[in-house]
Amino acid sequence: MKALTWHGKHDIRCESVPDPQIEEGRDAIIKVTACAICGSDLHLFNGVMPDMHSGDIMGHETMGEVVEVGKDNKKLKIGDRVVVPFTISCGECFFCRRGFYSGCERSNPDPSKVKKMWGNSPAGLFGYTHLLGGYSGGQAEYLRIPYADVGPIKVPDGLSDEQVLFLSDIFPTGYMAADFCNIQSGDTIAIWGCGPVGQMAIKSAFILGAERVIAIDTVQERLALAEESGAVTLDFMDEDVYDKLMELTNGRGADACIDAVGTEAEASASWDSRLDRIKVATFMGTDRPHVLRQAIHSCRNFGTVSIVGVYGGFLDKIPMGSAINRGLTFRMAQTPVQHYLPLLMERIQKGEIDPSFVITHRASLEEGPDLYKTFRDKKDGCIKVVLKPQGT
Repeated sequence: MKALTWHGKHDIRCESVPDPQIEEGRDAIIKVTACAICGSDLHLFNGVMPDMHSGDIMGHETMGEVVEVGKDNKKLKIGDRVVVPFTISCGECFFCRRGFYSGCERSNPDPSKVKKMWGNSPAGLFGYTHLLGGYSGGQAEYLRIPYADVGPIKVPDGLSDEQVLFLSDIFPTGYMAADFCNIQSGDTIAIWGCGPVGQMAIKSAFILGAERVIAIDTVQERLALAEESGAVTLDFMDEDVYDKLMELTNGRGADACIDAVGTEAEASASWDSRLDRIKVATFMGTDRPHVLRQAIHSCRNFGTVSIVGVYGGFLDKIPMGSAINRGLTFRMAQTPVQHYLPLLMERIQKGEIDPSFVITHRASLEEGPDLYKTFRDKKDGCIKVVLKPQGT
């Protein structure tokens, strides 16, 4: 089959690889009808995340049609249309039984490496380093799904691929970001990053009752899309974000702040973001947490900082004194997608949201390597790329 494969920093290729096979009784194999390039894929593309191997298949936002089912899988049948969560979860362990699917204890087959970094292992992920299982990703013509009787959700008749594809990751992640904020009537929510996850967080914050959303970015196409959703926008290259947020909230700060950026914050945004970049380049740091610092300072006393941007290692110069003395609450996670899927599928069916609004580029797998560069460079108005491996 054809697939997008990783061969080093800035080297993604479309090439032929072996077809996936059923390996365990609960497996299923799908013919991929739609997949997407995620912002967190750019961390792999840019060589930020460790333990990628040459030839690894990329991608964790995937859906398709079931073409083969393992002997122990009673949930799926051939021909079912399904969306596949990016988190791989057994459904039976301590965490899965409590709804914390992204903390699954069984789906990472070799947790020893990541335990050295993080103290313990989260769930395995599709297409996202050998630290998290080394699973093949879904930017391919076919995908093997482990524990397929737990993860995939069937797509109801009448919904298109593009309406439901983002249930795999960015819609649940953006919704979780807003859900973590414990939004009350009249709240102001500030969101850093107007990429696809940030856009979903904007929509979700309004769905959950926010009175005002302030969206922060510098890419004009992203800011324009945020405004279409009803957000007030700030260009961090034109305004001092902290000062402006204080002005907009009468000196109090936002009720909750969402970091939808993560480890690769814009290096030219401020003096500390430049310092972060230098530290990473000279191996004195692992991440660039400028946005997280700004979110902490901009949050009101006893407010919430919701973190869904990906960080990989140790963050430097985090203002914990501010957070502790002002009573901030931190909420963060890799999204337990399966927990949110039934609710969010229902919201799509009811017409409360159509997640396809973020799509700007549709292409074949063969065009994928070039579109990684387009997405990274934010060229051609690129906000979200959807690939159609079957050419449909």
